[in-house]
Amino acid sequence: MLYYLFEYLEKQYQLPGAGLFQFLTFRAAMSVLLSLLIAMVYGKRIILFLQKKQIGESIRDLGLQGQQQKAGTPTMGGIIIIISTLLPVLLFADLENVYVILLIITLIWMGIIGFIDDYIKIFKKDKQGLKGRFKVIGQVVLGLIVGTTLYFHPQVTIKEKDTTRITENFRVEKVYGEEMKAVRTNVPFFKNNELDYAEWISWAGEGMEEYAWLIFIPVVIFIITAVSNGANLTDGIDGLAAGSSAIIVLTLGIFAWVSGNIQFSDYLDIFYLPRVGELVVFIAAFVGALVGFLWYNTYPAQVFMGDTGSLTIGGVIAVIAIIVRKELLIPILCGIFFAESLSVMLQVGYFKHTKKKYGEGRRIFLMAPLHHHYQKKLYHESKIVTRFWIIGILLAIISIVTLKIR
Repeated sequence: MLYYLFEYLEKQYQLPGAGLFQFLTFRAAMSVLLSLLIAMVYGKRIILFLQKKQIGESIRDLGLQGQQQKAGTPTMGGIIIIISTLLPVLLFADLENVYVILLIITLIWMGIIGFIDDYIKIFKKDKQGLKGRFKVIGQVVLGLIVGTTLYFHPQVTIKEKDTTRITENFRVEKVYGEEMKAVRTNVPFFKNNELDYAEWISWAGEGMEEYAWLIFIPVVIFIITAVSNGANLTDGIDGLAAGSSAIIVLTLGIFAWVSGNIQFSDYLDIFYLPRVGELVVFIAAFVGALVGFLWYNTYPAQVFMGDTGSLTIGGVIAVIAIIVRKELLIPILCGIFFAESLSVMLQVGYFKHTKKKYGEGRRIFLMAPLHHHYQKKLYHESKIVTRFWIIGILLAIISIVTLKIR
């Protein structure tokens, strides 16, 4: 809401182009500070409320060190992340921006799915929670909403690479292309770093490029489903999911900032995406909320995020990556999520294969997801989390470096 007040003041005093940048930076700074303050101050009150209502984690005995001490720790802490993100966004972001609207929908939608799952586990005493098929249906519906909007909405555009021309006074000036609809994305590590989803269907005949949504929307659905489930699997020990996610989201904030700036996008030879710069305000609030939550979630955790938090985090990360057209970087940037998911798939697949072949199931890891494997090897969970964070930072650096290394 304050965005419109600042916008009025900006127009009233006729701020130049630099003023627009400072305006965005100011709102992003205010957003991260407010979200951090809400998470740290009111987060404690929410934790006390959850304790009072006895909304605690029921622990299955998996034979892990220190596991039973966590029984009764408040869960559903993802509510802290959602509230701490939503309030600054409503105050400082442009609520008419299509990208901001999509992220608000994602935040609330995935939060509701996660909340239902946690509610069933806690109050219905069903350890399985919401049935897997219903989670997937919810993720697919969100993917349809996001994919359809990004494909058909008139404000979702890119600007073609700039050219130069000689004026009548023999001066060289830059001329930027017109905004255009396109389902293109950036390909890391390649010199010609563009991939057009429309080309994947053009083989079917002339004019089939108009049906590129048949490719694009299923890709969006797959990415949202995969990343949200990856974040959910990563949420297994204190601070792992929140810390890893903060690193990922901060990196995506850098991508959003350069993609929404015409000079930097031109210099880095990436798509200039009009109106994407506004994502920086949302991302700043989300990072602040994650760090504020992490204050209470580090070992020994005073609160768990539950599926309310983990599914929401994964969904938001996926949508931001798709919006800034860096979805092909997800296996690198979200490498922790990817490794956790892959460890589960390999473990389950190998167990089924060996059981069918030898009559007895065998395992690749001592336990899956991957962080439990290291717990079984008697690594302290603080050491596991810290080393995973270090790997996450290295992957984030590699992801940023892809802007220039091709």
